Amino acid sequence: NSSQAKGRVERANRTLQDRLVKELRLHGICDMETGNAFLPGFMERYNAKFARPPARQDDLHRPMNIAPDRLRDILCKRERRYVGKQLTFSFERQRIMLEENDVTRGLVGKYVDTYAFADGRLDIRWKGSSLPYRVFDKDQRVTHAAVTENKRLGDVLSWIKEQQDQMPPPRVKTNSEKNGYHKRGRKPGRRSLPELIVEQRQASAQ
Repeated sequence: NSSQAKGRVERANRTLQDRLVKELRLHGICDMETGNAFLPGFMERYNAKFARPPARQDDLHRPMNIAPDRLRDILCKRERRYVGKQLTFSFERQRIMLEENDVTRGLVGKYVDTYAFADGRLDIRWKGSSLPYRVFDKDQRVTHAAVTENKRLGDVLSWIKEQQDQMPPPRVKTNSEKNGYHKRGRKPGRRSLPELIVEQRQASAQ
């Protein structure tokens, strides 16, 4: 984390970005396979000219001071969400509803932690304890796959799909409309520039 180490890394990257590109051009390399075959020799020549032996050969990496299982909770996207009166909150264009129990009843008006893992799983926690929930997609629409797979509700789903196709897409309100702003007309007594020019010409003629 020292400034000296950071400067050394930046200088090395700048040297590579300048030197390697010119080396590839001089050797007429323009494809990935030839470039990969060229790299070992380039690295050997580059290290022979610029490499410096470290002052200490010891491994200075610090040991991990947490349990390996906790890495999953650290290497994820973690956010906080406000729980509404209906035990719901929004997350990634979806509506999350907490299942009602003795713990979730007291979470109205409070914040819960969301853990979005790399494999797509979502975990909702309150003070470290996982909470049961259900997901409602805001953009959920009936698809042709649902009509095909569901035999009992096929006719109903087909009718709903036709109605959805006929409906225009929802109109997104502007910030002015959301804030209740209404464009006002011209103030009384204020005249436009063309009107002023006509009045001046009439006065000059008189």
